Amino acid sequence: MDISRRGFVKATAVALASAAAAGTMSSLVGCASGEGQSTTAASGDGQKYTSVCRFCGCGCGVICEVKDNKLISVTGDPDNESNKGLNCVKGYYLAKIMYGDDRLTTPMIREDKSTKGTGEGLREASWDEALDLVSSKLKETWKSDKSRLAFWLSGQQPITEGYACAKFIKAGLLSNNVDPNARLCMASAVVAFMNVFQTDEPAGSYSDLDEADVFVTWGANMAEAHPMLYSRLTARKLSGEGVKHYDLGTIRTRTSASADKTMIFHPNTDLAIANCIANYLVSEKKYDEAFVNDHLQFKQGTEDIGNSFEDGYDKSEIGSKVDAVSPITFEEYAARLEPYTFEYTSQLSGVAVEDLKELAEVFADPNKKVMSLWTMGVNQHNRGTWMNHCIYNVHLLSGKIAQPGCGPFSLTGQPTACGTAREVGTFSHRLPADLLVANEQHRRYTEAIWDLPEGYLDEIKAPGMHTVKMFRELSKGNIDFMWSAHNNWAQSMPNLTRFLGEGADNKGIFDTFIVVNEVYPTLSTQYADVVFPVALWVEREGQFGNAERRTAVFEKAVDAPGEAKWDLWTFMEVAHRVLDGEKIGSEDAFDHLFGFIYDKNARDFKNDDRETNRLLWEEYRIFSNPEMNDKAKAINDDADGTFGAKLKMEAKQLAPYEEYLANHGMTWPVRNVNGTWKSTKWRFAEGSQDEGFDEVGVKQYGKPGQAGGVSFYKSANLKPSVVFRPYEPPAQTPSDEYPFYFVTGRLLEHWHTGTMTRRVPELDRALPEALLNMNPDDCKKLGIQDGDMVKVKSTYGEFDIKVSTAGRTEPPAGVTFAPFFAEETLVNLAVQDVYCPLSKEPDYKKTCVSITKL
Repeated sequence: MDISRRGFVKATAVALASAAAAGTMSSLVGCASGEGQSTTAASGDGQKYTSVCRFCGCGCGVICEVKDNKLISVTGDPDNESNKGLNCVKGYYLAKIMYGDDRLTTPMIREDKSTKGTGEGLREASWDEALDLVSSKLKETWKSDKSRLAFWLSGQQPITEGYACAKFIKAGLLSNNVDPNARLCMASAVVAFMNVFQTDEPAGSYSDLDEADVFVTWGANMAEAHPMLYSRLTARKLSGEGVKHYDLGTIRTRTSASADKTMIFHPNTDLAIANCIANYLVSEKKYDEAFVNDHLQFKQGTEDIGNSFEDGYDKSEIGSKVDAVSPITFEEYAARLEPYTFEYTSQLSGVAVEDLKELAEVFADPNKKVMSLWTMGVNQHNRGTWMNHCIYNVHLLSGKIAQPGCGPFSLTGQPTACGTAREVGTFSHRLPADLLVANEQHRRYTEAIWDLPEGYLDEIKAPGMHTVKMFRELSKGNIDFMWSAHNNWAQSMPNLTRFLGEGADNKGIFDTFIVVNEVYPTLSTQYADVVFPVALWVEREGQFGNAERRTAVFEKAVDAPGEAKWDLWTFMEVAHRVLDGEKIGSEDAFDHLFGFIYDKNARDFKNDDRETNRLLWEEYRIFSNPEMNDKAKAINDDADGTFGAKLKMEAKQLAPYEEYLANHGMTWPVRNVNGTWKSTKWRFAEGSQDEGFDEVGVKQYGKPGQAGGVSFYKSANLKPSVVFRPYEPPAQTPSDEYPFYFVTGRLLEHWHTGTMTRRVPELDRALPEALLNMNPDDCKKLGIQDGDMVKVKSTYGEFDIKVSTAGRTEPPAGVTFAPFFAEETLVNLAVQDVYCPLSKEPDYKKTCVSITKL
């Protein structure tokens, strides 16, 4: 058969994602004993443990089989409702991520700061030496100037662990200088959820993939970034009559292969496209009039907000107003939409008028169930929050929300970016469970749960440094102590040149005392002063919360190698040293915060992994009390001091820990219905409890059901907001000097910076290097052929890379793409660190670059 390389790569990528997700690759399970050996899914020789995949936000359930303290196989868990036994190719090789030859097993200390960045200069140390050093440096900074502290946590950190870290930093150290790496991927979605619904995370569930009539992917390469979900999308297309898929993006991807129509638009004009659809619905009176009249309110925000090129943007006159919104009428909203005609939008975006009309008619059809899905193409956007708003606007106007198969669905990138980073308070502006540090009631509520004196948290009522601000300050020498866990910032941050590159003012990275919790050597450990070797995945128990709000427990299955420890143990050991001599009221500060789980004298947890997690979970779930705002107001009237105790007796939206184990995960909110704990599939929807709707939940929240079968129980006035957001151009546009857009992202075989997947020989052989995908016409103009090395340069930095015109992505002329998994091809040296002014999430998709053949 004659087939081009391009065709082969395209067919193989889609087949690999779909076949793996369909469960046909069980024979590829990695064996712990060495490369090339494997075991089948049902060997039955070892003990089995329930777990969750360590990679993306799909949250696939897996079964781990263990023999002789070795993980010998990983297979899909048919009892986990997120994936129902399906896994992608990365999931089937999970066993091998544990056993790379270069696992870190001993604490390491750097003696000479001049060796930073070289991969040398770290020596082995005892745990006591490393812990004492870190504690002394942290306490020194905390006591002298806590504004010079920084903690960078992660959407890969288990829920209870992230919760405990947030409690230590915010209540113990009284610092908000903590942020997760989810700021790089989900912050725009978070801010938009809160703006629109006053609550975070999607309303729908993965069940929508099995029932939708139309899929619209906005900047989402699901085939490679969320392959199990993509498999369900394609399965629905094959099984459902007339099911359609529209793919919108700035490049063609493997996801485009299944689309009935692919619409390639000019960068940032997705804003105009969404407004064009909204304009059509309103001007042609094809919106859901009853839904709009009964359920929605309309607003407009600050416009012409510029871009965050410099550090002072957030406090500038315009930067301080970006969150402001004001009410408008429906008629005023309609008038704001009027310029976004099909003709104007087509001219601006490059998408044909007939294609725009076809997509608008999809949303106008009351008989079509439409599911929108989006990821980094929307979130990593200089107007990322705005674009999230625009997608919600279209679904709210058409009434296509909070019903099976119908709704806007933001997909997360990390295994617990929802469950940990967003829910437990590791963002610099958040407290657990949607609470905000700037909200006095929320601080009072948190104080009640943590048994803190009233007003104790007022010292942290201002948000701390967000991620980009944190690393900009690091580059200038304004951070004295930084601790990172479950991330690889020296590869994943944008504009690495700012603090790593040649000629950069990188004084800060040498002067800052840097602590890294890690399982393998990375670029970040090369800059660390202390490296803590920590347990990986099922070497301790934990929980992940995925994109459909499903919390699932992964059980401890094997012991960590050498002297590697549970991350939480390292934090507890440092916490009790740093808080030594401190008081909360009349009690020892550490014991007040963590005495219920940890014995500082015995230097160990009071119970095993399971009970420690359960105790943390039981405290954390108190935050999910649905009447938090009303009850927070009552604190000042709590004369007898029993408010906190009463709170702990209230109904909650999270189930007891054991329920998550028994059910292989449950979707939030989880409600007690006649003694049985029930998951919620569709938030805001009224209907039969047997169908997984939220009828009981609506009653529990004390809000009456409204006409139309929905109740937006957390929204202001029970009405979500349609917020008008206009088209504004990218932060940079191509010029004669920098004529190309550069886009970066993920591909199927490797996850994020490749720390785990590149230790799997099969995955590394399948995708051994990062390539720059270019349009053939652009290559021809530059005299470049496949395999040539080029220099990619921006105003921020540069990197060298090999070119391919037959890669996974097919960029249009003027656009290029490369993944960021390869540390030897450090693409983020050139990526801009301009961010969405509302969410502070960087735009990784539109850096203007030049390309020169080497």
